Amino acid sequence: MGGSVPPRTNLAMKYYLFASLLFLWVCASQQQQQQILVPEKLVVQNPCVSKQTCGECIQTPTCAWCSQPNFGNGTRVKRCFQPEGTERSKFQCKREHIVNPDNVYTVLHAKQLTKAREGYESVQVHPQRVSLKLRIAEAYRFTMDYAQAEDYPVDLYYLMDLSKSMEDDKDKLSELGDLLAQAMQNITSNFRLGFGSFVDKVVMPYVSTVPKKLQAPCDGCEAPYGFHNHMKLDVNTAKFAGEVKKAAVSGNLDAPEGGFDAIMQAVVCREQIGWREKARRLLVFSTDAGFHYAGDGKLGGIVKPNDGECHIDEFGKYTHSTLQDYPSISQVNLKVKQNAINVIFAVTANQINIYDKLKDNIEGASAGTLSEDSSNVVDLVRDQYNKISSSVEIKDNATSAVKVTYYSSCLTPGPLKQTSKCDGLKVGTKVSFVVEIEVTSCPKDRKEWNQILHIYPVGINESLIVDLEMLCDCPCENPGNPGFKQNAKECSYSGTYKCGVCECDDSHFGRKCECNSENAHGTKDLTSSCRPDNYTTVDCSGRGSCVCGVCECEARQNPDEHISGPFCECDNFSCDRHNGLLCAGADHGTCVCGTCQCNAGWTGKACDCKISQDTCIPPGGGEICSGKGSCECGVCKCHEDPEKGRYFGRYCEKCNTCTGRCNEFKECVQCQVYKTGSFDEEECMQNCSFVPSVVDVVEADEDKDEYLCRFYDEDDCRFAYVYAWDENGKIVVRAQEQRDCPPQIYILGIVLGVIGAIVLIGLALLLLWKLLTTIHDRREFAKFENERMMAKWDTGENPIYKQATSTFKNPTYAGNQNEVPSFRLQWSVNMWGPFHMMCVAFKDKKRASDERNVLYVFARSS
Repeated sequence: MGGSVPPRTNLAMKYYLFASLLFLWVCASQQQQQQILVPEKLVVQNPCVSKQTCGECIQTPTCAWCSQPNFGNGTRVKRCFQPEGTERSKFQCKREHIVNPDNVYTVLHAKQLTKAREGYESVQVHPQRVSLKLRIAEAYRFTMDYAQAEDYPVDLYYLMDLSKSMEDDKDKLSELGDLLAQAMQNITSNFRLGFGSFVDKVVMPYVSTVPKKLQAPCDGCEAPYGFHNHMKLDVNTAKFAGEVKKAAVSGNLDAPEGGFDAIMQAVVCREQIGWREKARRLLVFSTDAGFHYAGDGKLGGIVKPNDGECHIDEFGKYTHSTLQDYPSISQVNLKVKQNAINVIFAVTANQINIYDKLKDNIEGASAGTLSEDSSNVVDLVRDQYNKISSSVEIKDNATSAVKVTYYSSCLTPGPLKQTSKCDGLKVGTKVSFVVEIEVTSCPKDRKEWNQILHIYPVGINESLIVDLEMLCDCPCENPGNPGFKQNAKECSYSGTYKCGVCECDDSHFGRKCECNSENAHGTKDLTSSCRPDNYTTVDCSGRGSCVCGVCECEARQNPDEHISGPFCECDNFSCDRHNGLLCAGADHGTCVCGTCQCNAGWTGKACDCKISQDTCIPPGGGEICSGKGSCECGVCKCHEDPEKGRYFGRYCEKCNTCTGRCNEFKECVQCQVYKTGSFDEEECMQNCSFVPSVVDVVEADEDKDEYLCRFYDEDDCRFAYVYAWDENGKIVVRAQEQRDCPPQIYILGIVLGVIGAIVLIGLALLLLWKLLTTIHDRREFAKFENERMMAKWDTGENPIYKQATSTFKNPTYAGNQNEVPSFRLQWSVNMWGPFHMMCVAFKDKKRASDERNVLYVFARSS
């Protein structure tokens, strides 16, 4: 018994000890697996851990760099970290060595908005110049104000087609010159007017080169020319009518004119034309024909492109008309933007559709219909000027690396909406825009890291200048900084020390450039350099080999897939996919260390979102998302209106109480399909830019953004059609072939039918009455006959019969009894017809015959 242990108890203790050891081994294995998985998990969640240089680090939002020497005491501590994360608190980088630049906005020049006063310059944009230091992928917002100045100077240059077909227009313009000047002077007292004309290039096939035709191509015509500046912008507006009257018309062969040559020279020749620096510049382009553009010059053997420079001699003639090709639309647009000029196309009705499309490609341009003899030119110019001046649109010259977005509530109270245009402005009305600037990527050329942005109202020669500095690298990466050392001791004299890390030369590698090609497979233990921290026991994340302190990552079977990174923690095949494509395809982005790096113009986790907002603009132009939503990832996110409810549709153009563009297309559908409506055949051809297709039944396909419209016309017939846009932005309309009309009502037939029914009903009632009375009479007669037959008295004498004559005596008469007056009442009764009553009174029988005093009383009844 002593102190011995029973055999069974000893065996139980052995089993217990074995189970405990097994349990501890399993726990240790799980802990080791968790330690192996930690680095990869951190890589996915923390975008900073894979950045190896200070420049790469600060280009990543929320990341900061520690340039402290000997940071981490030789451990593989990440220098790029998130300041608000756990890494900084764990290793405590000294504050003076943390590189975490902030976005810095500084106002350099900010004059207050002022009205134009004599001797003072007006200010329409506030502020005028700012400085902005901006990190990559971090947007910064600031406010810009605009107000149209009162009595702002206006320069109007009238550029006219003087081919033969415009002769009557020229005469009318010379008559209306004073009215045009007066109309503009009513808008502003600081007004100047100029005049120029154009025909075409003096080469075949544009004009006839027969010597005689070169002198006078038509009766009363002068020699053809490209462009002629007749009158420089001048305050003497009375001179305008004389210059127009003196200008002679000319002629050419083909239909299009050389208007683009004239526009280019009128825009770029600022000194010769007389454009002022601080003025609203208007270029009125008047013609009744189309235009030649770049490439057409080859027909005349002119192959040299237009250089966009001024070529006007001292006589105001364009000297390079036969030497250079016509300018392109993009060239004209560029020069118009650079010189802040509003082009007004005043063209005849047969050309308005072409110039309506042209104005959409030229910034600040507008178009109006000119009458056949230009008699409405004064009203046209005034209306177009009012339209231009009553709205403001903000533009900029940002490059592809810079994204600029505008927000404003315009003149209506409420939340900001994404828009760059406001309408309904008046002189002195102030409108504010919130400008959001974001640098999407650092350009490869360091010279482009500093840019000057111009944010300007279209057509106004004033702008907000933004001195933009992109924060793409750190100060300690540049020579002259204490953190920059070449052939540094810290890098084994084989590299450059930058911001606390070594950049080795071509023949060395390693954390401190301690390895070269000769000792790459040496015996020195450098495996600790192949692990991200002291908590990890697996070298190179288990996906590579540690060679001289540097990880050599494994090769994949797919040659396009690569493992990379200092610890083989990165790859180019585990990023997000879109439609089965990695980062939505090579056109959209590339996979770098498990994260998609998007190309210019794309964003999103899988680079599947367009930065451009073009897909949010309705076909035919307009505001982004119709001004009723915001553009996110190239798709409109619609807002909700407290009165109309939530908007919906591809461009937020729909709501439960909205009519869309149905009213706009109604008249064209009526005149083209049903030959009804207010448009006649000529107006239908002029105003309708589409031809509807006809179907039996129209149905709208919501998936294709088709809109169903229903109306009742003047015949009370219902018609329906749907409209949509094709892939080219062209309107497509399908209309129902037959209208749904109510059945025809014959009013005369209804009236005659009602009258006839009333007559028939009356006749029927009369016949019924006659029938009932006849039946009633016969029944009464039969009843009488029956009663007479059943009578009990003698049929020979009527028991109720009395004599028709009765005699009465007057008892109060005192005279002779024989002379007593008497009265005799005689009745004559007819049983079946009218009866008569006769009363004869005699006062004295003897005297009766003498006095003839007889009274007759007759009574008749039927």
